[in-house]
Amino acid sequence: MTRTADVAIVGGGISGASLAARLAGRAKTIILEMEQAPGYHATGRSAAMFEPSFGPPAIRALTLASGPFLREPPDGFCETPLVAPRGVLLCAEPGDEPLLEQARLRGYADLTLADAKRMVPALRTEALIAALYDEATLDVDVDALYRAFLRQHRRAGGQSIFNARVLAAERRGGAWALATAAGDVSAPVVVNAAGAWADALAALFGLPPLGLQPKRRSAAIVPPPPVENFPRWPQVFAAREDFYCKPMGGKLMISPSDAEPMDPHDAFADDLVLAEGIAACERVLAIEVKRIERSWGGLRTFAPDGAPVAGYDPSAEGFFWLAGQGGYGIQIAPALSAVAATLLLGDQSPDLPRGVKATALGPARFRG
Repeated sequence: MTRTADVAIVGGGISGASLAARLAGRAKTIILEMEQAPGYHATGRSAAMFEPSFGPPAIRALTLASGPFLREPPDGFCETPLVAPRGVLLCAEPGDEPLLEQARLRGYADLTLADAKRMVPALRTEALIAALYDEATLDVDVDALYRAFLRQHRRAGGQSIFNARVLAAERRGGAWALATAAGDVSAPVVVNAAGAWADALAALFGLPPLGLQPKRRSAAIVPPPPVENFPRWPQVFAAREDFYCKPMGGKLMISPSDAEPMDPHDAFADDLVLAEGIAACERVLAIEVKRIERSWGGLRTFAPDGAPVAGYDPSAEGFFWLAGQGGYGIQIAPALSAVAATLLLGDQSPDLPRGVKATALGPARFRG
């Protein structure tokens, strides 16, 4: 039996789930997830941060627009806070001078090295030329946010189908007929929220790729340093972007900030790259990492210009892109999903966040 819907969303990560929640009560929606559980790839491997000072202009605009939702979610959306204070301490070493002004323009404030040392007692201030701080950076409860979106979709009668990799697609009678590993699905609109697999999915629909590039990000959990105020540390971030670290679940999470281009796959951490990131962390912090408790890798998928893709493809009726969040998918999900929902439903004058234009998000910008 063929399942039918108004909208079939291919990809059950934060992008697909948040859009499904925004469409709740406005369109009958089915989420098709190729894995056997939700949030298996990038969503479940996120560093869980709200960082308004990071990313290209469109990302920063969508992040700022998502802030009110994350700080004060709608009544009944979830039972626990979605964000908590964290802050980020940017550390500059000799040779990083050109990077400081760029950071200031993004909202970082100068901090004395003495104040930075009080904030993070393990800081090797003798190795630094400057420290900057952004208090607007927050921890995000990714699991709570993600599951609240899924719950909102489910309460409105939406379905989520797992182990449902799309195998073939054909346009018939004004709808897409999808053959999936979990059965057939028919919907007038298909949303490509397939993350690292978005270009590969488009090929099944006879569409050329947009040039989306998955890039690996590795991370490790190590024992916490034996200092009293460790849980209150901000995220520590190298201005040259060769590592960042922060408290996570009572442990220290370290990432080498790698961005190695990869083909879509079930990513894992690169041990050599992790070792380089840990060494960079030890260069700035007076800590010694003797063992890694666990490690993981994830794929962050980038559009050629760094901005997300949201909109109908001009080459195929009823094919809507929602991809290329570049690792910022969690923190921009509230705003991007609202934008995507209005564009998908055909609002000719969508209420877009300041600094965001529909044409700057649409896939037509890559179609020549």
